[in-house]
Amino acid sequence: MNQIPSGFGDRKPISPLHLKYILRQGELIPWGGPSLDVESPLCDPETGKRYLLGSLPRMDAKAGMRALESAERAFQQGQGEWPSASTAQRVAAAETFIKAMLAVRTEVVDLLMWEIGKPQADAAKEFDRTVDYLRDTIQNVKEMDRNAVRFGEDSGFVAQVRRVPLGVALIMGPYNYPLNETFTTLFPALLMGNTVVFKPAKYGVLLIAPLLEAFRDSFPPGVVNILFGKGRETVSDIMASGRISVLSFIGTSKGANELKKLHPNSHRLRAILGLDAKNPGITLPDANLDLAVSQTVSGALSFNGQRCTALKIQWVHRSLHDEFVNRLVASVEQLKWGAPWDSEVKITALPEHGKVEFLQAMVDDALAHGARVANPSGAQHSATFYSPTVLTGVTPAMRIYHEEQFGPLVPVVAYDELDEPMKYIMHSNFGQQMSIFGRNPQAIGRLVDACAHQVGRINLNAQAQRGPDAFPFTGRKDSAEGTLSVHDALRAFSIRSMVAFPAAVENKELVSAVLRERSSNFLSTDFYL
Repeated sequence: MNQIPSGFGDRKPISPLHLKYILRQGELIPWGGPSLDVESPLCDPETGKRYLLGSLPRMDAKAGMRALESAERAFQQGQGEWPSASTAQRVAAAETFIKAMLAVRTEVVDLLMWEIGKPQADAAKEFDRTVDYLRDTIQNVKEMDRNAVRFGEDSGFVAQVRRVPLGVALIMGPYNYPLNETFTTLFPALLMGNTVVFKPAKYGVLLIAPLLEAFRDSFPPGVVNILFGKGRETVSDIMASGRISVLSFIGTSKGANELKKLHPNSHRLRAILGLDAKNPGITLPDANLDLAVSQTVSGALSFNGQRCTALKIQWVHRSLHDEFVNRLVASVEQLKWGAPWDSEVKITALPEHGKVEFLQAMVDDALAHGARVANPSGAQHSATFYSPTVLTGVTPAMRIYHEEQFGPLVPVVAYDELDEPMKYIMHSNFGQQMSIFGRNPQAIGRLVDACAHQVGRINLNAQAQRGPDAFPFTGRKDSAEGTLSVHDALRAFSIRSMVAFPAAVENKELVSAVLRERSSNFLSTDFYL
């Protein structure tokens, strides 16, 4: 049986990284104020306490407002260097950043392992996928630019329609994918000409340190301003000022609601939100059990289940329930526990303070209401580690039935009629994704037709997931606001604007002169190949 890992394994602890600079107005400014300690989920084998990774500036509301003012100066009501820049200029800046980012790949991957406990293979994948996303976004921006040069004519009017930035964007990413999920909003915002105030995640923030110089050297002064510290202490006044045009936030629906309520002019705020989820998996009576189980294991437990796209409750037809559980338990017991850099490790320590206690409370509640732990190694825990735990006999009386666990708990519900999981999905507060495992076209068609109005994505014989990045990524109810993908994110961080004129000869000659003399950045037929 697996044992709860302790210490660093065969890896020497990294030297603490104490970040003593902040990025504002294009400069790395020495920070002389208070700091916040950054701890690893990995514990010191000698003390049993979390290993100290370093420290960060503890910026406050005043520092947050200075960052906002810096972003506003750079935007200049749309007249600043960055919003006025051509697509070619913005792309060049992004490509410069990518080159600098690749130079510190090793440092970023190491920090992903040490600070959030992400397995090495997953950490490397997150980095590489982020680079791929940025490159795909650049290609999409070029295509958008090429399509925007045309003039359209209708009902006696001629018009050119282009997309323009919205203003200052507040970007707040999640701790589970502190690089990828953050950059999938940060860079579309930048490439569309917005200036940004960027608040890294609560955990996984030290990885920004190797990238500070890249941000400084790649973008004009004030375009990127980074806030370190606690969210409530740094961004509340920013939102309350009403001077944020776009809020991009990946976290809880409660947190998103609190932030949006702070803005005094909510109708002027565009919100792009990735929020909670309780994605169900439904196994039909004719399902391929091997496939259903393997997809459930990876879908529920990749990165310890700390994904909004994780499968978080499994509905299994009663005729297959026992066999499904037996195979599921056998597969879960084979998962390797250990330090992030251990070969083929799947289950690692949890970065959130209080997470182990939260998970145990959920398990205790389930057991008190009649559930049982199905796998022999289930419900083992330490200060920062919780073993993958399969719970059977799950009913509506239990918290785990309704609440998002965001951790390595796998609840299984037996059902008799398809109406039972359908009713669950329809009445759930969440609506991100679901998975269906089966081969019956009638049952699958019925589920698809009912649930397409409840969730953002239905996966057939596959786990819930974000990718491919060209596909829409969204949700309904409390799970999301707005749609993200390479294509959609660029449109989310911009708005269409146009110049229109009656198709009279003198107007056409006037516009032709503007184009010929290049007297306008907006009215232009230039495009980036």
